[in-house]
Amino acid sequence: MADTLCRSCGNSLRHLFVDLRTSPLSNNFLRPEQLNQGIPYYPLRVFVCEICLLVQLEQFESPQDIFEEYAYFSSYSSSWLVHAKNYVDTMIPRLSLDHSSSVVEIASNDGYLLQYFLPHNIPVLGIEPARNIAKHAEDKGISTLSQFFTLAFAKQLAMERGKADLVIGNNVLAHVPALQDFVAGLKELLSPEGTITLEFPHLLRLMIDRQFDTIYHEHFSYFSLLSVCHLFERYGLTVYDVEQWPTHGGSLRVFARHAENTKQAVTPRVTEVMREEITYGLQEVSTYARFPEQVKTVKEQVYRFLFQASREGKQVAAYGAPAKGNTLFNYLGVGTDYIRYAVDKNPYKQGLYMPGSRIPIYAPATIQETKPDYILILPWNLKDEIEQELHYTREWGAKLVVCIPQLVIY
Repeated sequence: MADTLCRSCGNSLRHLFVDLRTSPLSNNFLRPEQLNQGIPYYPLRVFVCEICLLVQLEQFESPQDIFEEYAYFSSYSSSWLVHAKNYVDTMIPRLSLDHSSSVVEIASNDGYLLQYFLPHNIPVLGIEPARNIAKHAEDKGISTLSQFFTLAFAKQLAMERGKADLVIGNNVLAHVPALQDFVAGLKELLSPEGTITLEFPHLLRLMIDRQFDTIYHEHFSYFSLLSVCHLFERYGLTVYDVEQWPTHGGSLRVFARHAENTKQAVTPRVTEVMREEITYGLQEVSTYARFPEQVKTVKEQVYRFLFQASREGKQVAAYGAPAKGNTLFNYLGVGTDYIRYAVDKNPYKQGLYMPGSRIPIYAPATIQETKPDYILILPWNLKDEIEQELHYTREWGAKLVVCIPQLVIY
């Protein structure tokens, strides 16, 4: 690893955070004709930078290979849509946005968020590299450019369309291998008194709640507030506020501005979250070295459950086919020998197979047809929403299962 450099500060990476063996790309779902073909596996080894504290993977595939055709549609989660609408309803008065403002969202997906600005006549622009998803946004009347966000592209946008008063990036920062170029692009696109808001899963929650399944090759980096502030400061950006949200297992929403724009004072919440991270020990490399033992504990719990269910002749199905489920199954080394099938509401995934485990993916109606004994909820961050959807399975006594932060059967 001596030659692998931190993508935030350029320091040599020497400290291992966790080793999850090898895995295929988590969103490379297989078509039936691919089942007899080999697919590439890559190491899933994560490191922490001792200088800037960024937790990160090595890069094995380019964003173009991963995201130009993508299987994740944000609008299939009703709770995420509520979260998006609440964000818009809050930000419009907070930033005094109106018809003369400019809002740009990076990785705007299928328009799940920008659609809520439209009734307010606030000009919006989506940037979404996955062409298949960008088309869905265009169909909703949301102007969308199918491009990757870079410094060069930001300069072009600023020149052609003007700078943005609000730049949004929800769950995109982790997907960016060229972090320095990306953050320089944010700086370039932002208007003098504008605000950037970025949401991302909080590394602190990942560690406390053993969320190792959120680690996969499409997520190049894993952020604490400490590491984000370190990164932003080097590009003339200041994090002036932060909010903690339960989404995706515990996320941060950071608010950033130009360092020279002092109209927005830094709130006490920034200090509070940093203090929480420091109390846990995120400023010490030795803290990160304890994570593998926590991962091992979860692994042993899930193994025991699947082995016992198999011995008793019980049928186990999975609800959802998210990327985190692929990390879990590949790390455990299980397939249809323990998990008969998965279901997913996304028609894009139905009829495909999970990469590595080759577990088939069907429509949710399959659960009613086959009546499994156990249903393993893979998108545990949506557990409450899914539990409501699966209330009918109580008719035959099915039990629901989650694995993170520990195995729970209920």
